This record gives sequence, C-alpha cells and structure tokens, in this order.
Amino acid sequence: MKHHLLLAASLAVVSLAGCKKEAEPVATATSEVAAADTGAAVATDPAQSPGQSFANVAAASDAFEIEASKLAATKATAAKVKTFAEQMVKAHTDSTAKLKEAAAKASPPITPVPTLTAAQQAQLDTLKSKSGAEFDRAYVDAQVTAHQATLDALNGYSAGGDVPSLKDFATKLVPIVTAHLNMAKAL
Repeated sequence: MKHHLLLAASLAVVSLAGCKKEAEPVATATSEVAAADTGAAVATDPAQSPGQSFANVAAASDAFEIEASKLAATKATAAKVKTFAEQMVKAHTDSTAKLKEAAAKASPPITPVPTLTAAQQAQLDTLKSKSGAEFDRAYVDAQVTAHQATLDALNGYSAGGDVPSLKDFATKLVPIVTAHLNMAKAL
C-alpha cells in the first residue's frame, strides 16, 4: 500500500505541475488517482501490480521527455537549450531500453506502457503552440518539473519497490535524473 500511495503522489505532482492550467490538472490528477490507486501514469486496472505501475510511470516519463526534447531540438532558439534537448533524447532513449531490460527480468515479465498522461499531452500541446524565447522558457520549466517528478518516483520505488530488477533500475537512474534536473535548473 505504501508503494501505491507514493506512486499516486508522484502522479499528482506530474499532473498538477506539468499542465500549468488552473482547473484541469486538479481534476485530471484526482480522477487518475481515484480511478487507479496504483498511481500509474495512466488510469489502469486497480489490480495492476506496483511493478507494472512503476514501469508505466517510468515509460511515460521517458516518452514525454523524448517528445518534448525532439520538439525543442527544432523549435528552441538558445543553443544551450537545443544542446540540452539533444542530450535528453539520447539519455531517455537509453533509459527506455534499460527499463525494458529490467522489466523483462521481472517474474512474470512486465511490459512498460509508455502512454502519456493527459497532463503530459497537454504540456506537449502547449509547447507546440509556443515559439522563440517563450518556447525556450516553457520547455525548460517543463523539464525541471518533469525531472523532479521522475526523481521522486525513482526514489520512492528504489526505497520500497516490489520487483528487484526495477528497484535496481530505479536506484541506478537516480543520479542520472538528478544530474538532468540540475542541468535543467541551470538553463
């Protein structure tokens, strides 16, 4: 149950902070957490295991980072933002591969589902509508928020996850995501 609450809290952070709209994120976070007390990135079957829920949250986080960063690689105006975006595409593509490997070692094997949350999709849609320096600021803000939420989820699963291979994945990813968060904050 502790795992469920931690993942639910992580989902709420992602949903509330990622969208930056006043009314919609609260409703999204509330409905997703209520619909799936597992705290998965998307509304899921309540009988879903904590390992599956974590894998889905991690996969959706990677998918969001990759899509937002691909967008930034073409839309950003600041060279340092473009460079960061290119690094994020590579790093999160690598993270996705490691997640799939760790999930496959679970018994029974887990298949991460990279479906974006409504808040993540809304954030991508918002980024698509921006340009110039406004895009750069919005992208950097989204990166700080997303990396903090991911770090919280990784720390939680690393401390109390139920699948050893996923706990190991989370533990090894904590310093990498911490570095990404610090890089984003420095932009």
